[in-house]
Amino acid sequence: MTSKYFAGIMDKINDNSVVVGVLGLGYVGLPLAVTFAKNNIRVIGFEKSTSKAAQVNAGSNYIGDVADEDLKQVVSSGILSATTDFSRINECDAVLICVPTPLDKFKKPDMSYIEAASVEIGKSMKPGTFVSLESTTYPTTTENVMLPLLERESGLHVNDDFWVCFSPERVDPGNEKYKTDNTPKVVGGYGEEAGEIGFAIYSKAINILHTVESPRIAEMVKILENTYRLVNISLINEIALLCGKMDMNVWDVIDAAKTKPYGFQAFYPGPGIGGHCIPLDPFYLEYIAKNYNFDLTMIHTAGHIDNLMPHRMTLKISSALNRHKKSINGSKIMFLGVAYKADINDSRESPALKIIDEIAKKGGEILYHDPYIPRIKTEEGRIFTNTEIDETIIKTVDCVVITTAHRVFKPEWITKHAKLIVDLRNMIKKKSDKVYKL
Repeated sequence: MTSKYFAGIMDKINDNSVVVGVLGLGYVGLPLAVTFAKNNIRVIGFEKSTSKAAQVNAGSNYIGDVADEDLKQVVSSGILSATTDFSRINECDAVLICVPTPLDKFKKPDMSYIEAASVEIGKSMKPGTFVSLESTTYPTTTENVMLPLLERESGLHVNDDFWVCFSPERVDPGNEKYKTDNTPKVVGGYGEEAGEIGFAIYSKAINILHTVESPRIAEMVKILENTYRLVNISLINEIALLCGKMDMNVWDVIDAAKTKPYGFQAFYPGPGIGGHCIPLDPFYLEYIAKNYNFDLTMIHTAGHIDNLMPHRMTLKISSALNRHKKSINGSKIMFLGVAYKADINDSRESPALKIIDEIAKKGGEILYHDPYIPRIKTEEGRIFTNTEIDETIIKTVDCVVITTAHRVFKPEWITKHAKLIVDLRNMIKKKSDKVYKL
C-alpha cells in the first residue's frame, strides 16, 4: 500500500524544492551538506556545538575535505545554514544522521549519539519525512534502535507516515580523487518506498548509487568494507614483522607481488591502523555476532594483531636505540606525524599516540612535529604541542620516528641531519646504518 505522503516527497525531490537536514557537521556531515547545497538543494545543518554552527554560518571551514570557497559560496547564497535549534527539523523533508558511534571502555558500541538524534528527530519531524542513518554501526541498528525511537517520539508509523534508510558514509579523508559526490553510495531502504526515496534524494548529490533491499544489508556492507581492510592490513603487518626478523625488505616483497595482474591486491604495513572506522568496526560486528552465538575468529585475530602493533613498534624503537648504546629512558625522541594517515589533520585512533604513551611511560622525552595538528592528547591524557622542526632541533634528538608519511616531510633532509631514524612508513628508500625499517 502506497503512503499518502509518497507522491508529495517525490515531487519535491524532482523539482529541487526538497529541504535536507544533516545532523552532525563533522568529517562526514559537513562535506555531505556542502555537496547537496552545491547541487541547489537547500540544506539545514544541525549541530550541538554552538561554535561549529557559528563557524559554518560565517563560512569558516574546519574540514579538510571541504573547499573553503565552496562553503563560503553555499552559505552566502543562503542555500546552506547551520543551527543548534533541533525543533527546526520540522522544516525538513529528509533528515540525514551523521553522528559519531564510538566504543565505550569495554569495546561495546555506544549508541547514545544515534539514540539522541533519533529522539530529537522524532520530537519534531513532520509526517512525510525521510530519515537516513549514515553513521557506521552494527547490522540491525536502523530497524531495532533508530526506528522504534522515531515511532515512539513522533507517534507516527513507519512506511505510512515516514520512511527510514541506512546509507553508510564512505569518507576517505585526504583522498584527492574520491570525494563525496564521486564515491559510489549504497542505499538500503526499509521497504520499497524508502528505497525509492533514498535513491531519488541521494542522486541529487551523488553520481553513482547502488541499492540493496534492507538497512541491515547496507549496515553489513560498511562493516565488510572496513573489516576487509583490517584483516589484510593486519596480515601484511605480521608478514612485515617476520620479514624484519629474516632480514628481508617487506616493501620489495610487496612491489614484486603486485606485478601479478590478478588475485592480489597490495596492502602496506605500518605502526597500526587509525581513524574512526577500521580499528573499531570489528567490535561492532563482534557485538552483534554474540547475539547470534557466532564466533568471529579471523576478525578477532586480526584485531589482536592490530592492537599489538604500537607495542611492537615501541620494541623496535628500543632495539634501534640499544644498537646505538642508548635506552628509551632519558632519550629525546621526536615523532614525525601524529595524524593516522598522510596529509590530513585527524589523529583519531592514531597509532602514533599509543606509541607515544608507551615511550613516555618508559622514560622517553617526547617531541612531535606535525604541520596539520597543533596539539594532541593521548589516550592516557598526556598533552603535547607541535614542535617546529629545523636543523638544530633534529640534530639534538636521539631518535626520529616517522609515524606518518606526510608529503611535506623531506626524507633526504631527515636522513642527512638525524642521528638515528626509525622509519615506520617506508619514506626513506636509501639504505643507511642509521635507518631502521618496520
